[in-house]
Amino acid sequence: ADLLTTAERPVAIVGGAGWDVAASGAFSTWADRNGIPVAAAFRRQDAIPNDCPVWAGNLGYGPNPKLVERVKAADLLLVVGPRLGEATTDGYALITPDHPGQRLIHVHPDPDELHRAYRADVAVCAGMAEFAEALLAVDLPPRTAGSEAHAEWLAWSTPAPRDLVMDLGPCVAAMRERLPADAIICNGAGNYSGWWHRYWAYAGPGTQLAPTAGAMGYGVPAAVAASLRHPERIVVALAGDGCFLMNGQELATAVAHGADMLVLVVDNGGYGTIRMHQEREYPGRVSGTGLRNPDFTALGRAYGCWAETVERTEDFAGALDRAMGRSGVRLLHVVTDIEAITAGTTLARVRGD
Repeated sequence: ADLLTTAERPVAIVGGAGWDVAASGAFSTWADRNGIPVAAAFRRQDAIPNDCPVWAGNLGYGPNPKLVERVKAADLLLVVGPRLGEATTDGYALITPDHPGQRLIHVHPDPDELHRAYRADVAVCAGMAEFAEALLAVDLPPRTAGSEAHAEWLAWSTPAPRDLVMDLGPCVAAMRERLPADAIICNGAGNYSGWWHRYWAYAGPGTQLAPTAGAMGYGVPAAVAASLRHPERIVVALAGDGCFLMNGQELATAVAHGADMLVLVVDNGGYGTIRMHQEREYPGRVSGTGLRNPDFTALGRAYGCWAETVERTEDFAGALDRAMGRSGVRLLHVVTDIEAITAGTTLARVRGD
């Protein structure tokens, strides 16, 4: 408690396993009451509701630069749940193992993870719920950093227009307008997921199913499981074309067992993440990252799904409405240009053209 009380620029980072409604609610209440900015570890954005007034956004790939600066400037990091792995810490550079000039309180349920890679000033072996409940007894000096960080996230998570035939930013915005807040969003690995990491607002524990290990092909089978476990909820599977080709055959399982889910296949004709690394390290030397894809709409129909192709931004909302007006497994084949390699840059900029 002394480290928390004396800190001038504390930042909390939440993540890992063990977050339930009780833990999430208690931690959100405490952070909001004390004005502490709360960021999420890579693909753990559902640890607390993103409408919490001190929610600051996610770390990982392509984070808000203002959040990165806030973490760098922090004099205390309260890390509750995550291991602080490579993705969250930007290759152990954003937060270094010895974190000079910063104090670290590291909370994790596995004692073997404490002090494993990071030297903690205070290491706490505890579950998320019990630690969050104990925090409620700690009152800190009032501060405005939390609300300021949340305002920065709100601006960052609002899509800006891009000169693209298919711009995924407005597509995510259309989904936020039309789908319930407690929709379960499932994705695998790939640059396509970055649009939802940036622009979607997760409602709390169990609304983001995503692999922190970078496993391709996770989105569709995760959505099948989520749909069968929660038939009353809206479930969305996100998959790039390469990601979908890993486990797309699980559509047969979904149809056979009566799953009710929406599948978005984001098709840019290549392994986008690998292509981005190729262009960054060896500009113009592209090898083995192009894909000659099947007709995903026809393939979805062959499995027994309702399916439609969307090629323009302005057509997405209508296609989404048609999909959500049906039951069963619905698939939208969203065709994009690989030049728009992330939500914030292009391949030309990656190459330095």
